[in-house]
Formats: sequence, C-alpha cells, structure tokens
Amino acid sequence: GADLRKDPAEVRRRIGYVAQGGSTWDESTAREELVLQARLYGIGKAEANRRANRALDAFQLTEYADRKCKTYSGGQRRRVEIALGIIHEPKIVFLDEPTTGLDPQSRAHMWDEIRRLRTEGMTVFITTHYLDEADALCDRIAIMDHGEVVAEGTPAELKREISGEVVIVGLDAPSTPRAAELLDTEAYVSKLETVDEGGLRLYVDEGATAIPQVLRRLDHAGLDLRSIELHRPSLDDVFLTKTGRSLRES
Repeated sequence: GADLRKDPAEVRRRIGYVAQGGSTWDESTAREELVLQARLYGIGKAEANRRANRALDAFQLTEYADRKCKTYSGGQRRRVEIALGIIHEPKIVFLDEPTTGLDPQSRAHMWDEIRRLRTEGMTVFITTHYLDEADALCDRIAIMDHGEVVAEGTPAELKREISGEVVIVGLDAPSTPRAAELLDTEAYVSKLETVDEGGLRLYVDEGATAIPQVLRRLDHAGLDLRSIELHRPSLDDVFLTKTGRSLRES
C-alpha cells in the first residue's frame, strides 16, 4: 500500500523486522527497550508505556520486565526481540530465523506467539531452515535454492507434487522374502524395497487404500506383521525433488 521508492518512511512504519542476530542491549531492561522503540516511531510517552505493558503481557515477559536483558534466557530474549519488531503495530513483520538456537520448549512457545500474531491479523513473513516449522506455521511457502525460488505454494500443494506415499511393513527377517514375492505383483505397488532391519518399503499412490489390501494379502498367506506405517511426503521430500539434495545436506 506504499511506494518503496517514493515513500520509504511510510513503508518502514508499516513493516516490522526482527533480525537473526538479535537486537537487545545487555544493560537495558525489556521495558526500557520497548518504550524506546515505540518512542523512536514517534509514539507519545504515555502510549509508548501502554504498548510496552501490553507487549510484555502478550509475550509473557512481565515477570522479567525490569531485569537487564543480559540475565534473560535465549527464549526470553527472542520474545523481547519480536515484541520490539511489532511495538509500532505494523501490518507485516519479517522474522529472520526466529527459532534458531532455541531449546525445544522455547521453540514451541515461539511457534505459539507467531500463531497468535497471525490470528490477530498481522502478516508474518518467516525465513527458516526448519521445514517442519514452515509446514506448521505457514499458509504459503517458497523454497529457494541458490537465490532462486524453485517451488511455491501451500504446504499441501507442495507435498502433492511428490507423487505417491510410502507404506513400511515390519516383518520378521524369515518372512520378508515371501512377503516381497507376494506384494511385488500387486497392481497398487509401484515400487518395493527391502528394509535393512527386516520388512518392506512399498511405494503406493494412496496409502490409506493400500494398507487394508496389504493386511489382507499377508493374512491370507499366514504371514505375521510386526508393524505397518504410512509415511506421507514431507517438505524435505519436496526440497530433495526440487534441488537434488535434502535441506539437511545443504
């Protein structure tokens, strides 16, 4: 809604940005940081204090509000940084790898905060190397490789581009060859592989319809199953298909 070249100041007022490297000062408190940030956006002193109190409450920081930032945990500090990025109530906030370096509990809490911002009507633009994070939080995803967007769409749309699903059948080692012989001829199995620890990996179009047929076939043959699992394509599978490698290998 604002021209970047003609009115850059208005663009800055409408966006928030939280850097990956952090932006809090060791010797300041969260309250001081938030009030100062609001004042820098031209917000009056009384309103700046009101917004700081509201942000401290929303991000569950009230208990630590008047302690110096150097005493905070990584998760607490990260919450302060995101609060700083939205204190001026932007229409869109850019979060650069918001959960990098956080422990699992802090990461889960950060996910909740991001969901809350979205629910309250703010557009949240995230860069992340965690594909499970993108899958859990994002309405739309763009996968980039060497500076180029190689895939874009909703998580469901991207995963649908990877054809088929995988059914993993757990069997005792002696039963595996016989089961492979029986299932390899089934029309719904496009590819069959033996699993190292015993059992089979079946590539099928629809796992939900394939599983009952696998169970019936093996039961009729008198073969006992140890387990059966359905694996649907993940965003890491999408990344692998689009770039030729897993993101974890990047």
